[in-house]
Amino acid sequence: MGNVILIGFMGCGKTTVGLKLSYRLRKTVTDTDKEIEKEEKRSISDIFAQDGEAYFREKETECLRRLTETAGNQIISVGGGLPMREINRELLGQLGQVVYLRAKAETIYERLKYDATRPLLQGERPQEKIRILMEQREPNYEKAADIIVDVDGKDFEQIVSEIERRL
Repeated sequence: MGNVILIGFMGCGKTTVGLKLSYRLRKTVTDTDKEIEKEEKRSISDIFAQDGEAYFREKETECLRRLTETAGNQIISVGGGLPMREINRELLGQLGQVVYLRAKAETIYERLKYDATRPLLQGERPQEKIRILMEQREPNYEKAADIIVDVDGKDFEQIVSEIERRL
């Protein structure tokens, strides 16, 4: 089966689904955001604040390139904006089976409304920002995905079971 890559908007459940799926499929988990934080020795929020989004997006591409050379039989969870770059979508396709965890904007807002660690949602009107970002990202998520799983109204067990069935 090889690598399984989880993509989707922030708050759709990639990290939690990745952990649960790793137990079920007996695979290790890699989170690209955590890999970048480890390499940079600072948080994603700090990277955004100090060096900007463009710098961070380049780090994501570098991380994916490394994973295409080293990752085998893993669950890989990627940052919500990663599939926006065409090169990243190509690398995801090389890396393994891509599962898009699709959620509605309302679901995302409910999950993230108290989360101060999300740089793109800081400031006014976070619900509107979520909706706009999701509209921009949806086509790229769909282009990158081999499998699309709707997560609204499902618990993590149901989501993991559906992914396992569809792989």
